[in-house]
Amino acid sequence: MSEPALGGHDEHGASEVVGHGPAGGPAGGGVAGVARAGVTRRRPADPVKALLHRHRELCERAVDPLEIAAGLEAHGVTDRTAARFRHRDVFSLAEELYARVPRGDDDTRRRSPARAPGTGASRSVRAALLALLPGVVGVLTFAGLTATDGPLRAAVGVVGAAGLAVALTTGPGAPGTRAWTAFLLLYVLFGDGLLAQLLAGGPDGAWPVDAPPLLGIALAAAPATWCARLFAVRARRGLAGSRGLADFAAGTRPLLLGVVALHTAALTGLVALVGTVLGHGSLSGGAVALGTLLFAARLLTGHGFPGAAAGLLAACAAEALALASVLAGRVPGCDWLARPVEAVTATWGSSAVPVLACGAAALALLAYATAVLARASAHAGTTAG
Repeated sequence: MSEPALGGHDEHGASEVVGHGPAGGPAGGGVAGVARAGVTRRRPADPVKALLHRHRELCERAVDPLEIAAGLEAHGVTDRTAARFRHRDVFSLAEELYARVPRGDDDTRRRSPARAPGTGASRSVRAALLALLPGVVGVLTFAGLTATDGPLRAAVGVVGAAGLAVALTTGPGAPGTRAWTAFLLLYVLFGDGLLAQLLAGGPDGAWPVDAPPLLGIALAAAPATWCARLFAVRARRGLAGSRGLADFAAGTRPLLLGVVALHTAALTGLVALVGTVLGHGSLSGGAVALGTLLFAARLLTGHGFPGAAAGLLAACAAEALALASVLAGRVPGCDWLARPVEAVTATWGSSAVPVLACGAAALALLAYATAVLARASAHAGTTAG
């Protein structure tokens, strides 16, 4: 009676099957039969080990699994990819990679050095001062504009707008947007008055200076800092509690839109309050649009995305083009170049130009932000400060 095939498992769980002949010996009999025996070994592969080898540097420098998950996502690893590594999502895969990297006590201390006493308090004080700095610059600029006249007033406005641009762009990556921010702030001061004079055939004499909207934008920098901090803290907390990239993105997008709405409400209130107190009259839509654009740019640059500069540059180009088109329309036969701006200002006033320019750029940046800031990789290693 023939003997059933014998199977065995080695210590790694690999199965081994050796074929036998009818007499119970090796198929074909003798040593030659053993040589001809079909030997099949199936050892389960370890795909995670290969992934760890590919991303060893990332795994070794990470201080927690969240940084690994964010890094994997930045390299194109999705939850579907994680399923091929026998994990339900990228977070679970990152936890195994983090656990596989050996970490001694010295290495742990090197990665997470003890914070010196008072460092947290000093950092908080510095952040508070930076948040209040634009407001201080705005108040000083407004006082200088009120106390001067003629060319000196224009010079004070230029210096004040440049100083406010520097104060608003002190974060990581933000200095790259400084020149465009300065131009947009200068347009808040002089743009509407200059455009009105150009449309009337001027300019004639000094350009009117619109200081209250600039002061409102400056005072709104503090709420912008707090809203950006709120988004960073809540997003990081959501990253820690998420169990998948799609889950994290679904929770982050409403958070982002809510924070933007909160900032816009605070900005609108401050601009309206300043205008009312200083007798400016109606709410400056251009100031609100610009403040929203600057906040969207701040969120992107603070998380390492350079697209903010393109949005600010587009707004600058639109405002400059509006002014240039009116001048170009004075050339014989080119009056059609000025018609779009004339139609817009005739319907909504000269303030419609910054509303349309900054508003469109802000919407474009917010659409971009809802895509990139919903990624886990945008929040790896971010801090609230």
